[in-house]
Amino acid sequence: PLAEPVEAPPTDAADYPTAKPEADSTTGAVLVGYGAKAGSVARRRRRNAELVVPETDQVQESYDTSKPVSRHTDDVTPSERLSAEPSGDHLPPPGRPHHASAGPRTAPRAKPAVRRVARDLGVDLNKIRGTGPDGLITAEDVVASIGTLPGVDQRVPLRGVRKEMFAAMTASLQIPQATAMIEADVTGSVEMLQLLKQRREFTTLRVSPLLVFAKAACLAISKVPEINSSYDETTREIVLHGAVNLGIAAATPRGLMVPNIKSAEKMNLTQLAEALNAMVSVAREGRVQPYDLANGTFTITNIGVFGVDGGTPILSPGEAAIMCLGTIRRKPWVVGTGEDERIEPRSVCTVSLTFDHRLVDGEMASKFLAEVATIMSNPGLALLF
Repeated sequence: PLAEPVEAPPTDAADYPTAKPEADSTTGAVLVGYGAKAGSVARRRRRNAELVVPETDQVQESYDTSKPVSRHTDDVTPSERLSAEPSGDHLPPPGRPHHASAGPRTAPRAKPAVRRVARDLGVDLNKIRGTGPDGLITAEDVVASIGTLPGVDQRVPLRGVRKEMFAAMTASLQIPQATAMIEADVTGSVEMLQLLKQRREFTTLRVSPLLVFAKAACLAISKVPEINSSYDETTREIVLHGAVNLGIAAATPRGLMVPNIKSAEKMNLTQLAEALNAMVSVAREGRVQPYDLANGTFTITNIGVFGVDGGTPILSPGEAAIMCLGTIRRKPWVVGTGEDERIEPRSVCTVSLTFDHRLVDGEMASKFLAEVATIMSNPGLALLF
């Protein structure tokens, strides 16, 4: 048999029959949830029922223009002249780049030694931009910040190391001083230095002619002890020091300093090289301690590193002598004796000795210089001391 056609369900809520709540046949109570509330036949308004604009209309509206998009190729639009004013900070000067510090900078970043250098030179660290890691201010930055303007006087405060040096040199002029010089053939020492640089003991050390001169001075003092003396004003006596506290004049950012190596005469060549390297490092970094500057008995100053042939140094207070080394140059030199005399290129250095003429006379100074020159000419003779 054929199925009977089924009527389509009503499409509007009003077409549905209104259901009445059913009641329990026994109690007469109305059962909840059965049927709709009487008169509630209107459909509830849907959310976001506003008119929705098709996406195609939105795209077309965004590209709407009152003027044609295209134009002829021969249409020319005159350009207007632009004017601008400079703004912002000036570009940094040429040189090493400045590293910006991480985070807000509330105080200048500098090591204590650098702060001492700035204090001695009267430099305000707040006005310096550091070139070290993370904006760290170095001693070179402090020295470089001291510039002079053409035609303008500059006043440098006399303080710290410079003040002490000023007082020491003024006091030194009260002492009667004399200077003796000798031109020494140091070819043997230069050749020995080349051999030392190849040895394992000196691979990590900086070896220079100053090392041989320092050892030669300690050996020569053992022959002329008056060079390593001082005057005691309290007892009015000349004190011949048993230990050679060897001072090395060093130019540092803070000024001229003379740290000394205690009991240098007891050191072999390797130990003396280690002490000299440590002293140079400490002096350059500005970490010289008062102990290193006290109780010096003899000083060496090396102006040869500046290309100067020689000079007449000034005594350090409390010492009887100071030795000055000039630069080593290749010069024609007469070698051999008699029929073997000939001229050869040799390494020559001028050595001078300034001494307190109250404690050291000319004979003592001459003997000392002769001993130093002999050792420098033939280092093997040091075995005889």
